[in-house]
Amino acid sequence: MPEFRRTSPLTVTGSRMVERLLSLAVKMMQVRTPRQIARLQADLLAQAAVIASQAASLEQSRKIFDRASAAAKIGVWQCRLPCETLEWTDMVYDIFDLPRGTSLDRTRTLGCYTPESAEQLRRLRDRAIQDCGGFSMDAEITTALGNRRWIRITATVECEDGVPVRIFGMKQDITEEKILADRTRYLAEFDVMTGLANRSQFQSRLDQLDEAATGDNRIAALMLVDLDGFKSVNDTFGHAVGDACLIRSAERLRIACSKAELVARIGGDEFAVLIGAGHDRADVAGVAREIVEALGRPIEQKGHSLGLGASVGVAFTADCASSDLFTMADIALYAAKAAGKSTFRVYKPGQDAVSRELTPMAQSILQAFR
Repeated sequence: MPEFRRTSPLTVTGSRMVERLLSLAVKMMQVRTPRQIARLQADLLAQAAVIASQAASLEQSRKIFDRASAAAKIGVWQCRLPCETLEWTDMVYDIFDLPRGTSLDRTRTLGCYTPESAEQLRRLRDRAIQDCGGFSMDAEITTALGNRRWIRITATVECEDGVPVRIFGMKQDITEEKILADRTRYLAEFDVMTGLANRSQFQSRLDQLDEAATGDNRIAALMLVDLDGFKSVNDTFGHAVGDACLIRSAERLRIACSKAELVARIGGDEFAVLIGAGHDRADVAGVAREIVEALGRPIEQKGHSLGLGASVGVAFTADCASSDLFTMADIALYAAKAAGKSTFRVYKPGQDAVSRELTPMAQSILQAFR
Protein backbone atom coordinates (compact mmCIF):
# COMPACT_ATOMS: atom_id res chain seq x y z
CA MET A 1 0.00 0.00 0.00
CA PRO A 2 1.29 3.53 -0.68
CA GLU A 3 3.03 4.65 2.48
CA PHE A 4 2.10 8.31 2.08
CA ARG A 5 -1.65 7.67 2.26
CA ARG A 6 -2.90 9.26 5.47
CA THR A 7 -6.19 7.40 5.89
CA SER A 8 -7.76 4.16 4.78
CA PRO A 9 -10.74 2.03 5.83
CA LEU A 10 -8.41 -0.08 7.94
CA THR A 11 -6.94 3.00 9.61
CA VAL A 12 -10.38 4.31 10.47
CA THR A 13 -11.39 0.92 11.85
CA GLY A 14 -8.19 0.80 13.89
CA SER A 15 -8.97 4.20 15.41
CA ARG A 16 -12.39 3.00 16.45
CA MET A 17 -10.85 -0.06 18.05
CA VAL A 18 -8.54 2.11 20.12
CA GLU A 19 -11.52 4.15 21.28
CA ARG A 20 -13.30 0.92 22.14
CA LEU A 21 -10.32 -0.35 24.13
CA LEU A 22 -10.10 2.91 26.08
CA SER A 23 -13.79 2.68 26.84
CA LEU A 24 -13.32 -0.86 28.10
CA ALA A 25 -10.38 0.19 30.25
CA VAL A 26 -12.51 2.89 31.87
CA LYS A 27 -15.23 0.34 32.58
CA MET A 28 -12.69 -1.98 34.18
CA MET A 29 -11.77 0.76 36.59
CA GLN A 30 -15.43 1.12 37.51
CA VAL A 31 -16.33 -2.54 38.11
CA ARG A 32 -15.75 -4.57 41.20
CA THR A 33 -17.07 -8.12 40.81
CA PRO A 34 -14.85 -10.91 39.44
CA ARG A 35 -17.54 -11.81 36.89
CA GLN A 36 -17.55 -8.27 35.48
CA ILE A 37 -13.77 -8.19 35.35
CA ALA A 38 -13.61 -11.53 33.54
CA ARG A 39 -16.21 -10.41 31.02
CA LEU A 40 -14.27 -7.21 30.28
CA GLN A 41 -10.98 -9.10 30.01
CA ALA A 42 -12.54 -11.46 27.47
CA ASP A 43 -13.87 -8.46 25.53
CA LEU A 44 -10.38 -6.91 25.56
CA LEU A 45 -8.81 -10.11 24.27
CA ALA A 46 -11.38 -10.34 21.47
CA GLN A 47 -10.77 -6.76 20.45
CA ALA A 48 -7.01 -7.32 20.53
CA ALA A 49 -7.44 -10.38 18.27
CA VAL A 50 -9.44 -8.30 15.78
CA ILE A 51 -6.75 -5.63 15.75
CA ALA A 52 -4.03 -8.24 15.22
CA SER A 53 -6.02 -9.77 12.35
CA GLN A 54 -6.52 -6.38 10.74
CA ALA A 55 -2.83 -5.57 11.12
CA ALA A 56 -1.90 -8.87 9.44
CA SER A 57 -4.41 -8.20 6.66
CA LEU A 58 -3.00 -4.71 6.18
CA GLU A 59 0.54 -6.07 5.98
CA GLN A 60 -0.55 -8.72 3.48
CA SER A 61 -2.29 -6.07 1.38
CA ARG A 62 0.88 -4.00 1.43
CA LYS A 63 2.94 -6.97 0.25
CA ILE A 64 0.48 -7.71 -2.56
CA PHE A 65 0.51 -4.06 -3.60
CA ASP A 66 4.31 -3.96 -3.60
CA ARG A 67 4.57 -7.14 -5.67
CA ALA A 68 1.91 -6.00 -8.14
CA SER A 69 3.55 -2.59 -8.37
CA ALA A 70 6.95 -4.14 -9.10
CA ALA A 71 5.53 -6.57 -11.66
CA ALA A 72 3.64 -3.85 -13.54
CA LYS A 73 6.35 -1.24 -12.92
CA ILE A 74 3.73 1.11 -11.51
CA GLY A 75 4.21 3.52 -8.64
CA VAL A 76 1.92 5.99 -6.89
CA TRP A 77 2.71 9.67 -6.45
CA GLN A 78 1.12 12.75 -4.98
CA CYS A 79 1.90 16.44 -4.84
CA ARG A 80 0.34 18.64 -2.15
CA LEU A 81 -0.97 22.01 -3.29
CA PRO A 82 -0.10 24.79 -3.27
CA CYS A 83 3.17 24.01 -1.46
CA GLU A 84 4.21 21.55 -4.23
CA THR A 85 5.43 18.95 -1.71
CA LEU A 86 6.09 15.79 -3.70
CA GLU A 87 5.77 12.22 -2.37
CA TRP A 88 6.45 8.90 -4.14
CA THR A 89 6.14 5.20 -3.43
CA ASP A 90 9.26 3.10 -3.87
CA MET A 91 8.56 2.10 -7.47
CA VAL A 92 8.55 5.71 -8.68
CA TYR A 93 11.97 6.18 -7.07
CA ASP A 94 13.13 3.07 -8.96
CA ILE A 95 11.76 4.36 -12.27
CA PHE A 96 13.77 7.58 -11.87
CA ASP A 97 16.84 5.68 -10.56
CA LEU A 98 16.79 7.62 -7.29
CA PRO A 99 17.51 6.15 -3.83
CA ARG A 100 14.27 5.17 -2.15
CA GLY A 101 13.05 7.57 0.51
CA THR A 102 15.34 10.46 -0.42
CA SER A 103 13.81 13.93 -0.21
CA LEU A 104 12.23 15.09 -3.44
CA ASP A 105 12.42 18.42 -5.15
CA ARG A 106 9.87 18.89 -7.91
CA THR A 107 12.11 21.25 -9.89
CA ARG A 108 14.87 18.64 -9.88
CA THR A 109 12.59 15.81 -10.99
CA LEU A 110 11.18 17.96 -13.81
CA GLY A 111 14.75 18.26 -15.05
CA CYS A 112 14.62 14.55 -15.90
CA TYR A 113 11.96 15.14 -18.56
CA THR A 114 12.82 16.02 -22.15
CA PRO A 115 11.88 19.63 -23.00
CA GLU A 116 8.93 18.45 -25.09
CA SER A 117 7.57 16.16 -22.36
CA ALA A 118 8.14 18.78 -19.65
CA GLU A 119 6.18 21.37 -21.63
CA GLN A 120 3.32 18.95 -22.28
CA LEU A 121 3.25 17.98 -18.58
CA ARG A 122 3.17 21.65 -17.52
CA ARG A 123 0.31 22.43 -19.88
CA LEU A 124 -1.84 19.43 -18.92
CA ARG A 125 -1.15 19.83 -15.19
CA ASP A 126 -2.05 23.53 -15.15
CA ARG A 127 -5.30 22.83 -16.97
CA ALA A 128 -6.19 19.94 -14.64
CA ILE A 129 -5.59 22.08 -11.53
CA GLN A 130 -7.62 24.93 -13.00
CA ASP A 131 -10.53 22.62 -13.88
CA CYS A 132 -10.17 20.31 -10.84
CA GLY A 133 -9.89 17.48 -13.36
CA GLY A 134 -7.19 15.08 -14.45
CA PHE A 135 -5.05 13.96 -17.35
CA SER A 136 -2.99 11.12 -18.81
CA MET A 137 0.16 11.33 -20.93
CA ASP A 138 3.27 9.45 -22.03
CA ALA A 139 6.54 11.21 -21.28
CA GLU A 140 10.21 10.62 -22.06
CA ILE A 141 12.73 10.99 -19.25
CA THR A 142 16.44 10.60 -18.61
CA THR A 143 16.93 9.12 -15.15
CA ALA A 144 19.43 10.15 -12.51
CA LEU A 145 21.75 7.41 -13.84
CA GLY A 146 21.41 8.54 -17.45
CA ASN A 147 18.96 5.84 -18.57
CA ARG A 148 16.37 6.89 -21.14
CA ARG A 149 12.86 5.72 -20.30
CA TRP A 150 9.26 6.26 -21.28
CA ILE A 151 6.69 6.61 -18.50
CA ARG A 152 2.90 6.81 -18.51
CA ILE A 153 1.50 9.39 -16.11
CA THR A 154 -2.08 9.52 -14.83
CA ALA A 155 -3.23 12.31 -12.55
CA THR A 156 -6.33 13.43 -10.65
CA VAL A 157 -6.81 16.68 -8.78
CA GLU A 158 -8.48 16.53 -5.34
CA CYS A 159 -10.35 19.64 -4.21
CA GLU A 160 -11.81 20.78 -0.90
CA ASP A 161 -14.56 23.40 -1.10
CA GLY A 162 -13.58 23.97 -4.72
CA VAL A 163 -9.92 24.60 -3.88
CA PRO A 164 -7.28 22.16 -5.25
CA VAL A 165 -5.39 20.63 -2.32
CA ARG A 166 -3.42 17.86 -4.01
CA ILE A 167 -2.79 16.15 -7.32
CA PHE A 168 -2.08 12.44 -7.32
CA GLY A 169 -1.96 9.41 -9.58
CA MET A 170 0.35 6.75 -10.98
CA LYS A 171 3.57 6.57 -12.95
CA GLN A 172 4.35 3.45 -14.99
CA ASP A 173 7.52 2.45 -16.81
CA ILE A 174 6.37 1.70 -20.40
CA THR A 175 9.82 1.65 -22.01
CA GLU A 176 9.53 -1.94 -23.25
CA GLU A 177 6.02 -1.28 -24.57
CA LYS A 178 7.29 1.82 -26.38
CA ILE A 179 10.24 -0.03 -27.93
CA LEU A 180 7.96 -2.82 -29.12
CA ALA A 181 5.47 -0.35 -30.60
CA ASP A 182 8.24 1.56 -32.37
CA ARG A 183 9.68 -1.69 -33.70
CA THR A 184 6.29 -2.82 -34.95
CA ARG A 185 5.72 0.56 -36.61
CA TYR A 186 9.16 0.41 -38.18
CA LEU A 187 8.54 -3.04 -39.62
CA ALA A 188 5.23 -1.83 -41.02
CA GLU A 189 6.75 1.19 -42.76
CA PHE A 190 10.39 0.44 -43.55
CA ASP A 191 12.37 -2.12 -45.51
CA VAL A 192 14.42 -4.13 -43.03
CA MET A 193 17.33 -4.79 -45.40
CA THR A 194 17.98 -1.28 -46.70
CA GLY A 195 16.36 0.93 -44.07
CA LEU A 196 14.44 2.80 -46.77
CA ALA A 197 10.69 3.26 -46.69
CA ASN A 198 8.89 0.14 -47.87
CA ARG A 199 6.27 -0.25 -50.57
CA SER A 200 3.43 0.10 -48.08
CA GLN A 201 4.62 3.50 -46.88
CA PHE A 202 5.29 4.62 -50.46
CA GLN A 203 1.82 3.50 -51.59
CA SER A 204 0.22 5.27 -48.65
CA ARG A 205 2.03 8.50 -49.52
CA LEU A 206 1.10 8.11 -53.18
CA ASP A 207 -2.56 7.62 -52.25
CA GLN A 208 -2.48 10.91 -50.34
CA LEU A 209 -1.33 13.04 -53.28
CA ASP A 210 -4.73 14.59 -53.88
CA GLU A 211 -5.34 15.14 -50.17
CA ALA A 212 -2.00 16.96 -49.80
CA ALA A 213 -2.09 18.90 -53.04
CA THR A 214 -1.41 22.28 -51.45
CA GLY A 215 1.36 23.85 -49.41
CA ASP A 216 4.62 22.18 -48.47
CA ASN A 217 3.13 18.69 -48.75
CA ARG A 218 2.77 18.85 -52.51
CA ILE A 219 4.70 16.41 -54.67
CA ALA A 220 6.49 17.73 -57.75
CA ALA A 221 7.62 14.46 -59.32
CA LEU A 222 7.97 10.71 -58.99
CA MET A 223 11.10 8.84 -60.04
CA LEU A 224 11.24 5.08 -60.47
CA VAL A 225 14.71 3.57 -60.26
CA ASP A 226 15.64 0.11 -61.51
CA LEU A 227 19.09 -1.43 -61.00
CA ASP A 228 20.74 -2.54 -64.24
CA GLY A 229 22.65 -5.81 -64.13
CA PHE A 230 21.47 -6.81 -60.66
CA LYS A 231 19.95 -10.12 -61.75
CA SER A 232 23.22 -11.17 -63.34
CA VAL A 233 25.19 -10.33 -60.18
CA ASN A 234 22.66 -12.15 -58.01
CA ASP A 235 22.70 -15.26 -60.20
CA THR A 236 26.50 -15.33 -60.55
CA PHE A 237 27.67 -14.51 -57.04
CA GLY A 238 24.69 -15.56 -54.92
CA HIS A 239 22.08 -13.85 -52.80
CA ALA A 240 24.50 -12.75 -50.05
CA VAL A 241 26.50 -10.68 -52.53
CA GLY A 242 23.29 -9.52 -54.17
CA ASP A 243 21.93 -8.34 -50.81
CA ALA A 244 25.17 -6.49 -50.10
CA CYS A 245 24.83 -4.72 -53.46
CA LEU A 246 21.25 -3.74 -52.65
CA ILE A 247 22.30 -2.29 -49.31
CA ARG A 248 25.15 -0.31 -50.85
CA SER A 249 22.96 0.92 -53.70
CA ALA A 250 20.31 2.03 -51.22
CA GLU A 251 22.92 4.01 -49.28
CA ARG A 252 24.05 5.76 -52.45
CA LEU A 253 20.46 6.44 -53.48
CA ARG A 254 19.66 7.95 -50.09
CA ILE A 255 22.65 10.31 -50.38
CA ALA A 256 21.83 11.29 -53.97
CA CYS A 257 18.22 12.01 -52.93
CA SER A 258 18.94 13.75 -49.65
CA LYS A 259 16.37 16.46 -50.42
CA ALA A 260 13.64 14.07 -51.53
CA GLU A 261 10.29 13.77 -49.79
CA LEU A 262 10.52 9.97 -49.68
CA VAL A 263 12.93 7.27 -50.85
CA ALA A 264 11.51 3.75 -50.88
CA ARG A 265 12.36 0.23 -51.91
CA ILE A 266 9.24 -1.03 -53.69
CA GLY A 267 10.52 -4.33 -55.09
CA GLY A 268 13.55 -6.60 -55.32
CA ASP A 269 15.83 -4.12 -57.12
CA GLU A 270 13.28 -1.38 -57.70
CA PHE A 271 13.14 1.94 -55.87
CA ALA A 272 10.87 4.98 -55.89
CA VAL A 273 11.66 8.59 -55.08
CA LEU A 274 9.11 11.33 -54.39
CA ILE A 275 10.36 14.87 -54.93
CA GLY A 276 8.51 17.53 -52.98
CA ALA A 277 7.29 20.99 -53.90
CA GLY A 278 9.87 23.69 -54.40
CA HIS A 279 11.90 21.71 -56.94
CA ASP A 280 11.55 22.61 -60.59
CA ARG A 281 12.16 20.37 -63.58
CA ALA A 282 15.84 21.27 -63.74
CA ASP A 283 16.27 20.28 -60.07
CA VAL A 284 14.56 16.94 -60.63
CA ALA A 285 16.63 16.24 -63.74
CA GLY A 286 19.74 17.01 -61.69
CA VAL A 287 18.72 14.48 -59.05
CA ALA A 288 18.09 11.87 -61.75
CA ARG A 289 21.60 12.43 -63.13
CA GLU A 290 23.08 12.08 -59.63
CA ILE A 291 21.24 8.78 -59.19
CA VAL A 292 22.55 7.40 -62.50
CA GLU A 293 26.10 8.51 -61.65
CA ALA A 294 26.06 7.27 -58.03
CA LEU A 295 24.56 3.86 -58.77
CA GLY A 296 26.80 3.40 -61.80
CA ARG A 297 30.00 3.35 -59.76
CA PRO A 298 31.43 -0.18 -59.22
CA ILE A 299 30.72 -1.89 -55.91
CA GLU A 300 33.64 -3.69 -54.31
CA GLN A 301 32.44 -6.93 -52.76
CA LYS A 302 34.52 -9.96 -51.73
CA GLY A 303 37.38 -9.08 -54.04
CA HIS A 304 35.13 -8.38 -57.01
CA SER A 305 34.44 -5.05 -58.64
CA LEU A 306 30.79 -5.37 -59.55
CA GLY A 307 29.44 -3.08 -62.23
CA LEU A 308 25.80 -2.17 -61.78
CA GLY A 309 23.87 0.74 -63.11
CA ALA A 310 20.53 2.46 -62.82
CA SER A 311 17.74 3.38 -65.20
CA VAL A 312 15.40 6.14 -64.05
CA GLY A 313 11.92 7.10 -65.16
CA VAL A 314 10.55 10.51 -64.18
CA ALA A 315 6.97 11.77 -64.19
CA PHE A 316 5.85 15.24 -63.08
CA THR A 317 2.54 15.77 -61.31
CA ALA A 318 1.91 18.76 -63.58
CA ASP A 319 1.83 16.47 -66.63
CA CYS A 320 -0.68 13.86 -65.50
CA ALA A 321 -3.37 13.02 -62.98
CA SER A 322 -2.07 11.84 -59.61
CA SER A 323 -3.75 8.47 -60.16
CA ASP A 324 -1.66 8.02 -63.32
CA LEU A 325 1.63 9.22 -61.86
CA PHE A 326 3.09 5.77 -61.20
CA THR A 327 2.09 4.48 -64.64
CA MET A 328 3.63 7.50 -66.35
CA ALA A 329 6.89 7.13 -64.42
CA ASP A 330 6.91 3.44 -65.34
CA ILE A 331 6.52 4.31 -69.04
CA ALA A 332 9.46 6.72 -68.73
CA LEU A 333 11.47 3.95 -67.07
CA TYR A 334 10.77 1.65 -70.02
CA ALA A 335 12.04 4.40 -72.30
CA ALA A 336 15.26 4.70 -70.28
CA LYS A 337 15.77 0.94 -70.56
CA ALA A 338 15.14 1.05 -74.29
CA ALA A 339 17.66 3.88 -74.64
CA GLY A 340 20.45 1.59 -73.46
CA LYS A 341 20.07 1.66 -69.67
CA SER A 342 22.12 3.67 -67.16
CA THR A 343 20.26 6.84 -68.07
CA PHE A 344 17.00 8.61 -67.27
CA ARG A 345 13.97 9.64 -69.24
CA VAL A 346 11.15 12.04 -68.45
CA TYR A 347 7.56 11.18 -69.28
CA LYS A 348 6.04 13.40 -71.94
CA PRO A 349 2.27 13.77 -72.42
CA GLY A 350 1.14 11.45 -75.21
CA GLN A 351 4.00 9.03 -74.64
CA ASP A 352 1.57 6.46 -73.22
CA ALA A 353 -0.39 6.46 -76.46
CA VAL A 354 2.78 5.68 -78.41
CA SER A 355 3.58 2.89 -75.98
CA ARG A 356 0.19 1.29 -76.48
CA GLU A 357 0.72 1.30 -80.26
CA LEU A 358 3.91 -0.77 -80.04
CA THR A 359 3.76 -4.28 -81.47
CA PRO A 360 3.53 -7.21 -79.07
CA MET A 361 7.12 -8.10 -80.05
CA ALA A 362 8.36 -4.63 -79.10
CA GLN A 363 6.37 -4.71 -75.88
CA SER A 364 7.95 -8.03 -74.89
CA ILE A 365 11.42 -6.67 -75.67
CA LEU A 366 10.83 -3.63 -73.49
CA GLN A 367 9.49 -5.87 -70.74
CA ALA A 368 12.65 -7.99 -70.96
CA PHE A 369 14.71 -4.93 -70.10
CA ARG A 370 13.05 -4.82 -66.69
